[in-house]
Amino acid sequence: MNKIIKVLMVDDEEQFRKTTKKILEKKGFETIMAENGRQAIDMLKEKPDVVVLDIKMEGMDGHETLDEIKKRSPDLPVIMLTGHGALPSAKEALTQGAFDYLSKPCDIDLLASKIKDACKFKFQDDVDTEKKVSDIMIPLNEYTLVEANQTIEEAVKKLKDSFLSKVATSRLMETGHRSILVTGKDKSILGLLTILDLLNAIMPGYLSAPRPSTADSVRYSPMFWTGMFTRETLELKKIPISQIMSPAPITIDEDANIMEAAHTIIEFETRRLLVISKGKPIGIVREQDLFFEMERIMSSQ
Repeated sequence: MNKIIKVLMVDDEEQFRKTTKKILEKKGFETIMAENGRQAIDMLKEKPDVVVLDIKMEGMDGHETLDEIKKRSPDLPVIMLTGHGALPSAKEALTQGAFDYLSKPCDIDLLASKIKDACKFKFQDDVDTEKKVSDIMIPLNEYTLVEANQTIEEAVKKLKDSFLSKVATSRLMETGHRSILVTGKDKSILGLLTILDLLNAIMPGYLSAPRPSTADSVRYSPMFWTGMFTRETLELKKIPISQIMSPAPITIDEDANIMEAAHTIIEFETRRLLVISKGKPIGIVREQDLFFEMERIMSSQ
């Protein structure tokens, strides 16, 4: 399904609506907003494909709003958002006809996956058909990129930024990617920089060199270790990324079945794959993306 999915987000927290709209639109969704149940009912005239509805709202709450939505648009899928302490309320929403529910705060990638599933259900796609890699990948334009000739100091700043929450609300979280793709000047993918690469880079060579057995007592003394982490870290600052990066991720075609992706990750003991389309990189599929799909399958049975 190639159509742009229109999402109606219903929540009475203004900051949540603004930040969610920004993130979902970055992921390719068209997003319209309602601040309460009454406004959500009125927004149905905009013909959304999926509704994401908060259960706890002032005035007309999520259950009342869901009832009214189902009266007016019985086939419109609704995903409920609920606090961790309101699980019975969320399960009640399923009996009212909600498509699914998520506890807050929830991962933005998981929410995006649920929205796509709900839209497929609406258009009578076979929701039990296993997905392709392209269905669950992170698009390349959402991944952090650095050029190989940039310094490790610059890369560390970008990697840190990927960990910072991109959502200024307690109701939604977006996880960092925990790695950076390294490119050439022509934007070709040359390698990958991970936290493990950084830790390996600050290990002095003599720590792994053969040594007399009597050296153990010196190696593990407090005096031996003192200041080493700081000293070695500062030595890295101006070194080009290309000197410590890992090879580029193993590639997998966008049309590959997700089981093939899982097998490749296990076989090559990696945590992410580079998704290609007609020989060009278009995204990254991570182990957590496969985990989210496992959770979806389990919860739908």
